[in-house]
Amino acid sequence: MATMKSVRTGAKNKVEVVSAERPVPGPKDVVVRIRACGICGTDTFFVQAGGTPYNADGSVVPLLLGHEPAGEIAEVGSEVTDLTIGDRVVVNPQGVPSGIIGCGGTHGGMSEYLLLEDAEIGRTLAVFPDTMPFDVAALNEPMAVARHCVNRSGAAPTDKVVVFGAGPIGLGVTIWLKLRGVGHVVVADVIPERLQTALAVGADAVIDSATEDVTARLTELHGEAANALGRPRAGTDIYIDAAGVAAVFNTTVDAAQWGAKLVMVAVQKPSEIDLGGMLRSELTLIASQGYPTEIFEVTAELAEHQERFARLISHRVPFAEVNRAFELALTPGAAEKVVVTYDDEA
Repeated sequence: MATMKSVRTGAKNKVEVVSAERPVPGPKDVVVRIRACGICGTDTFFVQAGGTPYNADGSVVPLLLGHEPAGEIAEVGSEVTDLTIGDRVVVNPQGVPSGIIGCGGTHGGMSEYLLLEDAEIGRTLAVFPDTMPFDVAALNEPMAVARHCVNRSGAAPTDKVVVFGAGPIGLGVTIWLKLRGVGHVVVADVIPERLQTALAVGADAVIDSATEDVTARLTELHGEAANALGRPRAGTDIYIDAAGVAAVFNTTVDAAQWGAKLVMVAVQKPSEIDLGGMLRSELTLIASQGYPTEIFEVTAELAEHQERFARLISHRVPFAEVNRAFELALTPGAAEKVVVTYDDEA
């Protein structure tokens, strides 16, 4: 019996590398040799909890990790005709019948090999060119999340936008906004190094929200407008929350002009919202979840603009050091985007 190594949750704040039987494809399946897999905030949430906390009886069970994999086809089922061994692919974690890959399903993407059931180009997986390295390809899933956020915003070239949070999603949103032709994009964060990355990937300006008055800076950058009562407000059209902190909502409500939008892509903790303030600006709140259509819409552009997207990766860690990779991801401020690699080629 051939075996492989997989990563799953262990004790709280720890991961375990376990041996498992290497998958064998059925007639309609493929097996992907994983070459890179990103670590997401969802992964760290499960690691901090020690598993999945969503069981009806309140129990926590170990969870296979990884939903941002990229790799190459290692085996194909007898009925698969449009994929060949060696094809380089990214996957749709939500596109298999056995549950979401790395988020409670049967399989985890942070394994040496991954079974993709009912393999179908455009639904289960997409092929990408060999000119794009595997580590950048592993950004496909989070960049689909960022793309859906931009699509939900409806941003136009004439809009003035601020993105709160210069983590991978916020930076991805920034890149997509600029590729969409949006004229002025500001990024706000509390970590200066992140703001430098934001400028490097195309932001027109940045705000250090730890030291600067955000509303005053937005007014300086986007001009002065008014809310529904005629009170002075910043001329920003769209606010994007990729930070997931209550301060973003509070700042937006305080700054928003009449008819502004707030797009929420980060997971928010329960907090009080000034609904009266939203009313006074007729502020539209838009939620953005996942990637209903975007998972493979982004793949070709990711390859085309790979040098820009590669700047989002702060650490590339070999699979043999996966514990260190998670330590980095779990330590606030220690890393931005950590990608685990599986051989010498990223």
